[in-house]
Amino acid sequence: MNDVLRADPAGATRSAHDWATYFRRVRAASEALCAPLLVEDYGLQTADFASPPKWHLAHVSWFFETFLLEPFLPGYREFHPQFRVLFNSYYDQVGRYHPRPQRGFLSRPSVEEVYRYRAHVDAAMLELIDGAAPDVWPTVAQRLGIGLNHEQQHQELLLTDLKQHFSVNPLRPAYRTDLPEPARRSAAALGWIEREGGLVHIGQGGDGFAYDNELPRHRVFLTPFALATRPVTNGEYLAFIEDGGYRNPALWLSDGWSTVNRERWAHPRYWERHDGQWLEFTLGGLRPLDADAPVSHVSHFEADAYATWADARLPTEAEWEQVAAGVAVDGNFVETGLLHPQAMAGEGPLQLFGDVWEHTGSAYLAYPGYRQAEGALGEYNGKFMSGQMVLRGGSCATPADHIRASYRNFFYPQERWQFQGFRLARDL
Repeated sequence: MNDVLRADPAGATRSAHDWATYFRRVRAASEALCAPLLVEDYGLQTADFASPPKWHLAHVSWFFETFLLEPFLPGYREFHPQFRVLFNSYYDQVGRYHPRPQRGFLSRPSVEEVYRYRAHVDAAMLELIDGAAPDVWPTVAQRLGIGLNHEQQHQELLLTDLKQHFSVNPLRPAYRTDLPEPARRSAAALGWIEREGGLVHIGQGGDGFAYDNELPRHRVFLTPFALATRPVTNGEYLAFIEDGGYRNPALWLSDGWSTVNRERWAHPRYWERHDGQWLEFTLGGLRPLDADAPVSHVSHFEADAYATWADARLPTEAEWEQVAAGVAVDGNFVETGLLHPQAMAGEGPLQLFGDVWEHTGSAYLAYPGYRQAEGALGEYNGKFMSGQMVLRGGSCATPADHIRASYRNFFYPQERWQFQGFRLARDL
């Protein structure tokens, strides 16, 4: 594997003890997220795009088994030969995989067996970390960094998939009944951050971890623009709804208007109206809608329509990154324990990181000079560079140490089960 899909170059010199500590922490975090679940919850799959918790727990273990243990730990014995197919997600070069829409069909293996699988992989991985030969250690460290970041991605997916699964239950069950409500505060007044543009650099340029889709660092020419100091709020989005935003075809992209009519959208995902009051389904159950919190669970189509209505546009990913590159990565991430966007007061730029993934107007495409990694790991990002849009900044379900200004997330423009919001931009 070449270094376009790389971990921190210093990772090869990091001590085995530090790597083992990092590994244990990430693996324990996945299981901690599942602690509130009933055994019946582990197999839920209520949509093709959302996987069961049991599958997530097994798939991330399959990743370590496939890309690290089998090639680098002498004498390693796989836990179960059929797991190679059941828990492969989409790696065609590895071999066959179970269809994504049918992951919920798998009543077996049991939850108990999946946890035994994780324990089997954990023990072998710690053996590999402690005893990898010097000639293979740089590659092991590189793939270990990828595998741990991959598991963090699935920790977020585990939460957002559970929200999808629980939302279709008429009981509206809470993932956690003890989940604290975000503080009710007024959102900051909307302001604008002006930039002169010109020739700027974007993409990961430091020594930290980066996926191949963040590389290479390169120059982009920007015309003068302004970026909103904070994301659009629920209250502001409600004004768009009340002004007939979902009924006005002039505001929508053609595919967006088709989607609105086909899916009968009239508000963001997880909003409900009862007795004249707007409620929002959260991981803590149904709660009153907070008008000052960032709007969430809207598609790219909805974000673009709102921007048109507001006489603005969505920022390009280069514009977003130029502003975010000078801001500390700090915000409402999974570690706050809220698992929901919250309002924030103060001076901008606010909430560039955490709370909601922010839609951009940029298609998910390769950067100039991009080279896809060799082998199956090259399928991680490169083969999805078609028909998807870039989102930036992380969300309230993202681990804090997983995000950076150059991080590129991507989803199809009609999808909205993730914590997706947006902020506006304007030309100067």
